Amino acid sequence: MAKWGEGDPRWIVEERADATNVNNWHWTERDVTNWSSDKLKELLMGVRVENNEGCCEVTEVGKLEGEASINNRKGKLIFFYEWSIKATWTGTSKDGIKYKGNIEVPNLSDENDMEDLDISVTLCKDEPETPLTVLMKNEGTNKIRSALGSYLGYLKTEFTQGMILPTANGLSKQQLAQSKVKMDKTQVCSGSSAAPPNTGVKIPTCKFSLKETFLTSPEELYRVFVNQEMMQAFTHAAATVNAEKGGRFRLLEGNVYGEFQELVPEQKIVMTWRYNTWPCEHYATVTLNFLDHGNETELKLECKGVPVSEEDRTKEGWQRYYFEAIKQTFGYGARLY
Repeated sequence: MAKWGEGDPRWIVEERADATNVNNWHWTERDVTNWSSDKLKELLMGVRVENNEGCCEVTEVGKLEGEASINNRKGKLIFFYEWSIKATWTGTSKDGIKYKGNIEVPNLSDENDMEDLDISVTLCKDEPETPLTVLMKNEGTNKIRSALGSYLGYLKTEFTQGMILPTANGLSKQQLAQSKVKMDKTQVCSGSSAAPPNTGVKIPTCKFSLKETFLTSPEELYRVFVNQEMMQAFTHAAATVNAEKGGRFRLLEGNVYGEFQELVPEQKIVMTWRYNTWPCEHYATVTLNFLDHGNETELKLECKGVPVSEEDRTKEGWQRYYFEAIKQTFGYGARLY
């Protein structure tokens, strides 16, 4: 039994390992049930929707039964969670009349995709019919789904420290990557120095735009692109991220790197960006705009200065290794444009 985060009872976890399990090579397990229970209550109690008929909000989480744990099995992190949730919502009409209803989520589990999650919203039997029920069933359900997706995001970033598989020499992949960056900053075409796109290299370039919708808030989606732990979670590899103007990033085992040029929280990110196979010192400029649509966030990407021969590969890379990976990892799935 070990305490992780001394002084805060929410951060008490159980960690089990065999005495012969040198460097946690075979397996490590952390019980994060208590933390998960508190985090789920916190996120659900923040759900609130409104329209011209009035507003609705989650006012009580009456039942939260289940468990959650994280396992490192020979270098692969596996997340187990299973929850049954019952909550109460309260609606207030524009005339000040209050209504009560119930919310039930019977199958929040690692075996179910977030898009397939059953979320039941009903009005209490003794309450008169109200348009607020429709509001809660539609927009409220989307908000609840987004909140539960955020829980998965926190789960996959808060407790991964110290669970990365050590290599034969006792260093984790993350430690090796960080050491490599420190020892050899010019290994791949001065790869860790994010030079601007115009460095005198004359090659034909193009630009393209992509749009994608995510079932989460701009705040949460923005965080995915600037938080090192979340980057590592959806790329499934070590990453270095210094989220400030002029700060550098390196991910996908050094295959992608660049520099942040502009950061406007929850609204905009501008960065230089390149694959390590591009001509030395040639960078594209990527702009990400986060548009709040209430229950979802539209992400608009503009990419300029891409080598013409790399256009299709770059588009596919953003869609597969960023957009799809983020949705699968954090449960922000939505339709593709």
